[in-house]
Amino acid sequence: MKKIIFLVALSSVLALQAQAQKFGYVDMEYITSKMPEYQKAEAEMNQFSEKWAKEIQEKYAEIDRLQRAYMAEEVLLTEELKRKRQNEIKEKELEAREYNNKVFGMDGMMFQKKKELMKPVMERVQRAVEKVCAQRRLEFLFDKSSDFVMVYTNPRHDYTDYIMEELGIDTKPAAAAAATPSNTTNPNSITKKPK
Repeated sequence: MKKIIFLVALSSVLALQAQAQKFGYVDMEYITSKMPEYQKAEAEMNQFSEKWAKEIQEKYAEIDRLQRAYMAEEVLLTEELKRKRQNEIKEKELEAREYNNKVFGMDGMMFQKKKELMKPVMERVQRAVEKVCAQRRLEFLFDKSSDFVMVYTNPRHDYTDYIMEELGIDTKPAAAAAATPSNTTNPNSITKKPK
């Protein structure tokens, strides 16, 4: 009997705590797409990516040139020269693969550069998120654009506009575009600010 009373009391306390917690969600992808500093950092990343990809392509073009030259001269070469050329090609292939991993690998130069360029932007967004959560007394704030799957979201829990407002990003153009008669959006799909 004591166990049953204890379980009922415990479940009612947990239910009250669960009701007291506020939660919401934001669309970080949408927020960052509206930030000029994010767009600038992304443009810089694209420049670095193109530069490094071109360098890698040049390395593979050199390997291709060496392979064609080897194939053309193979019948004229001694066994020792064949081995030497094959080793040279293998070394160039290994060098190209290593450089590719160094640039685009798990902890490569591209990853480091992205971290360096995006850090100030993401810190600014994080400060805005923390401020809005404190102002709105939110316990949990989810990112609906992340890998975290949200099967259903009630628009009244969407705090994206508050974060954008905190960052000084104008939310009016998106709202004005949605209100124009030429736009054929579903009125049920328009997100409203929570109260």
